[in-house]
Amino acid sequence: MSVAKKDIKRVTTHILQGMKARGEKIAMLTAYDFSMARIFDAAGIDIILVGDSASNVMAGHETTLPITLDQMIYHAQSVIRAIDRCFVVVDLPFGTYQGDSKMALKSAIRIMKESGAHSVKLEGGSEVKDSIKRILSAGIPVMGHLGLTPQSIYKFGTYTVRAKEEEEAAKLLEDAKMLQKLGCFGVVLEKIPAQLGKQVSESIDIPTIGIGAGPDCDGQVLVSHDLLGITKDFHPRFLRRYLELFDTIKGAVEHYITDVKAVDFPSDKEQY
Repeated sequence: MSVAKKDIKRVTTHILQGMKARGEKIAMLTAYDFSMARIFDAAGIDIILVGDSASNVMAGHETTLPITLDQMIYHAQSVIRAIDRCFVVVDLPFGTYQGDSKMALKSAIRIMKESGAHSVKLEGGSEVKDSIKRILSAGIPVMGHLGLTPQSIYKFGTYTVRAKEEEEAAKLLEDAKMLQKLGCFGVVLEKIPAQLGKQVSESIDIPTIGIGAGPDCDGQVLVSHDLLGITKDFHPRFLRRYLELFDTIKGAVEHYITDVKAVDFPSDKEQY
């Protein structure tokens, strides 16, 4: 049974800030299509992230880098049509904001105007400061993303835990404080030590959303295809699978194939 507050008609940045202040945890999941987003919204999810992870789970790419701005807008449009209550964040894809703040603003404006989404998310700290400032200056809410930043996978060379060393941990903390000072409404902390996740969450006033960042973040996010067991070959420590839909769906399809070939489907009751 969902424990979402039914008296909230629409989740906003103000609502999310209040949740942090009250110590109420924020639940966030990725979605990329109308049907799944409608289920998540009905269940009472607080935030849907239209993530560039669509590059992996929807398009089959090895990394998040290939997905385009047009494709992200398409996925965001599909999600927005499905929701009544939750807050929708859309990832700015690789190449649409790094190193060019004017391009960053144009990209964010396209997402907001063409999809009807509520905010955008960018990976990085001080490196993308100018892009964040320019987007915020247009009144567009921005969520930050620190720690493991998948769009920089070729720079890191690995998906291992980030900020284990003191110097990188200190920079992450300073970046989090900078994101708050700039005006970001929240920040995703990905794959960092739990103690650092706790320290960052206690050091800033905006909500932190963890993925592999420990239980003391203000909320948690998972890729829905991982949570539901649609993906089979991804087993990070932070992932909890709540269903095994790959096996369930595969079994249903196998059953259907058997029925069709045996002329058991359609039955007398399933025809006109």
